[in-house]
Amino acid sequence: MAKISFLDYGAGNVRSLRNAIAHLGYEPVDIRRPEDILQAERLVFPGVGAFGAAMQRLHELGYVEPLRAYLQADRPFFGICVAMQSLFEGSEESPGVAGLGVIPGVVQRFADAALAVPHMGWNGVRALRQSPLLDGQDPAAKFYFVHSYRAQRDAANSDWILAETDYGEPFVSAVQRGQVMAVQFHPEKSGAVGLELLRRFLAGEAARPGAGTAAGVPAPPMPPKPVAAAPTRFAKRIIACLDVRSNDAGDLVVTKGDQYDVREAGEVRNLGKPVDLARRYYQEGADEITFLNITAFRDFPLSDQPMLEVLRRTSENVFVPLTIGGGIRAFTDADGCAYSALDVASEYFRSGADKISIGSDAVDTVEAVRARGSGDGSSAIEQIAALYGNQAVVISVDPRRVYVASPESTERPVIETAIPGPNGERFCWFQCTVKGGREGRDVDAVELAQTCEALGAGEILLNSIDRDGTGSGFDLELIAAVRAAVRIPVIASSGAGCASHFTEVFRHTGVEAALAAGIFHRREVPIAAVKDQLRADGIEVRAS
Repeated sequence: MAKISFLDYGAGNVRSLRNAIAHLGYEPVDIRRPEDILQAERLVFPGVGAFGAAMQRLHELGYVEPLRAYLQADRPFFGICVAMQSLFEGSEESPGVAGLGVIPGVVQRFADAALAVPHMGWNGVRALRQSPLLDGQDPAAKFYFVHSYRAQRDAANSDWILAETDYGEPFVSAVQRGQVMAVQFHPEKSGAVGLELLRRFLAGEAARPGAGTAAGVPAPPMPPKPVAAAPTRFAKRIIACLDVRSNDAGDLVVTKGDQYDVREAGEVRNLGKPVDLARRYYQEGADEITFLNITAFRDFPLSDQPMLEVLRRTSENVFVPLTIGGGIRAFTDADGCAYSALDVASEYFRSGADKISIGSDAVDTVEAVRARGSGDGSSAIEQIAALYGNQAVVISVDPRRVYVASPESTERPVIETAIPGPNGERFCWFQCTVKGGREGRDVDAVELAQTCEALGAGEILLNSIDRDGTGSGFDLELIAAVRAAVRIPVIASSGAGCASHFTEVFRHTGVEAALAAGIFHRREVPIAAVKDQLRADGIEVRAS
């Protein structure tokens, strides 16, 4: 069995890829010195984070020149996401920072203003050439993407391009020459189809027979596909959310309540163990799993935070994206050790999280930005996005309706609502809350979403205090208002009671994803039933 060398340069969630490799029966060996790269039999480069941060770290570790030599010798290489982008000459994400320069071209930001950016979710790949890496895959298969910048095919690099994906326009989703290959998507987060693609590389099956040339002699391109495939289709995401807290006995449980009240007959409602439920949802076809920590584990040292173990264990068997929210802020533990929000986020990423969700702290940040007039780089949103990329930061918003008699009676932006207030009011605004909805702030949900986007957030998780636990459907007016105000993806949450509610929210608001908790926990509406309904209604979803 070939030795798998793992180029972990110290950024983001690489645990999931390690676990995927182990799941496939291989044991990755870390690259620890520059000379280890040239001694590798098969090299895996897990690209996580921003382009500039990744290249800076490669230079600091002395990896750039041996990595170039390894690639120029056409030795087995598999790069993921930013690792694929690093093969190009540079990226608009980090002007002035040179890439490895193996492939001609500069990676650019998605330009279509009508698109949500990052391109976040499940999409297909269209093979342009024959290659054992992709040949034989189900043409309807979808892989998980999360990126704001993309490479494009041109005359100078076309002999490298293995596959494209459509998102407003075609972009490069896989490259290969000889034994050097890379993909823009995350196979370790793409379920069974992603694991199969990764297995082909690890087993030495992904290179075209006869590949491998002398150092400095480029391998010939793969032959073109005889028939052009249909355009790829971007899928709407169905996300299972697990509210996790400790019960009165100190055990971690998944719970749920109406308007955030999680007690029943005096006890914390127990709907299962978080790791077990997450695995069940993965097997049932959830496109993502979100953990929300609703207990303040603040007496523990950072390394002993209970949710870290939940992430580590979940990522061993769940190969779709994992988001963790709750408590992503600076704190000091019982021993007097102080941790920044970036410290907390970094530990979550290293434990298996792909994205972190910031809630109440985002409201505080927006109030501070409003007072100053701009961001100053000090917020958790700015710091985490700068190091790990915009796609790593989700903003969780907990708004509630505040009804007013007329637009002139408040300084906040209002909508004319089809759902009148208790006194017949026809106007309302959406007030952000903190502390689980118990405290309102003078911040509108639209303002919060726009400000956080400007600071570097990559996604909005939009809850509703009014709809949570009601089963009456999503607050379409709230969701439409926020979706229209930002370019980043929006996840609709709170209020789902039946499968048709998911069709409603996708059709009427254009959001990229919808999330539910209680109806999935209690098996009232299976994830498969939601996807069947969406498919019947003509809405693209990933096959479960």
